Amino acid sequence: MLAATLDFIRTHLLTTPVLAKFALGLFMISTIPRLCRCIHVPEVVGLLLGGVVVGPHVLGFFGPEHPIADFLAEIGKLLLMFFAGLEIDLALFRRARNRSVIFGIATTTLPLVLGTAAGLLVGYAIVPAVVIGSLLASHTLLGLGIIQWLGLQRLEPITVAIGATVMSDTLSLVVFAVCVSIFTTGFSVSGLASLVLQIVGYIMLVLFGLSRFGAYVLHRVENDEDTFFLLMLGIMIVSGMLAEAIQLPGIVGAFLAGLAVNASARDNPASAKLHFLGRSLFIPIFFCVTGFLIDPFTFVRDAIANFPIVGGIIAALLIGKGIAAAVVGRAFGYTRDEQLTVWSLTLPQVAATLAATLVAYSTRDAGGHRLLDDRMLNAVLVLMLTTSILGPVLTELFARRLVAGARDPASLGSAGPG
Repeated sequence: MLAATLDFIRTHLLTTPVLAKFALGLFMISTIPRLCRCIHVPEVVGLLLGGVVVGPHVLGFFGPEHPIADFLAEIGKLLLMFFAGLEIDLALFRRARNRSVIFGIATTTLPLVLGTAAGLLVGYAIVPAVVIGSLLASHTLLGLGIIQWLGLQRLEPITVAIGATVMSDTLSLVVFAVCVSIFTTGFSVSGLASLVLQIVGYIMLVLFGLSRFGAYVLHRVENDEDTFFLLMLGIMIVSGMLAEAIQLPGIVGAFLAGLAVNASARDNPASAKLHFLGRSLFIPIFFCVTGFLIDPFTFVRDAIANFPIVGGIIAALLIGKGIAAAVVGRAFGYTRDEQLTVWSLTLPQVAATLAATLVAYSTRDAGGHRLLDDRMLNAVLVLMLTTSILGPVLTELFARRLVAGARDPASLGSAGPG
């Protein structure tokens, strides 16, 4: 009865005019984040659920083919990764560069190894298993707003955790890119050596060549916001196209482009406008369109049936990030609360994880097999939901203990509630 009713609704809603669908999309991305803030649910989760409801598997406002929405979502995915690179505070990274590098390597390597092991244990081949590990290696600093609100952003452990994001995101995406290339073109020693050289050359070209060229060009037009705005978009798109030319995912190029123009574009008014456009339109569309992929009935059934997969990757993340924070934090002389705060900051898996998962899901080898299947897509969505809630909750819990017990009271900002 329920299936017949849904089929009837889908048949009629599918004929809704394009402008009406666009209006519905605008209504969703303007109201869902507000509602999520009221009920203390991450906005990403709300937008994903909204996409599920209006997507082809439930109400069917948007059918199986939605090229316009897919194009807007692709722009949103690139902007998401571009902002991930653009918003990294390189000044904080330089303040504790050596410690940030050490912790960045640790918080990347341990989840990578444990995630790979978890993938192998549940039956995935080596390349998909390494991809699963690479997804856990990065992190999204969802709890940073809580840290800033409490006035703790200048404490060294926080600075190190923020700086480590540069390493974790970059290394995880490089590993991911190598796996995608091997999966699509096959493995050979000469091919791998050639790919690594291409990746190194590409990274050097973008981070050093493009950064200097971008700084020069953007400086020439810094008083022309429209041109500055378009040039940033152009730099992001060209970097993504160059990445795809050497068999790298476009999201890698977008992230590196953000790092490349970080110093010259981060505080420009045009960057704020691009940020506003991306955060208010394209990136929410990306999350909603991701929801189109989810069949809620299959999702719940698979999450229960494949609990070992879901539990395995969540455990690999929690343990890997926890060991990294504990071992490195102890070596640096951090207190237990500082170690726990750093650990909680590195838990959320949203931006890079979701973008990379969708790339892996759409990547097929010569035989038409997906790099990551539906089981792992659903498992990663559960992981994202779990960590996007758990991470900020734990950050607030542990960070509040630092406010009263900070070893350097002068380092606390005046914005915190005390």
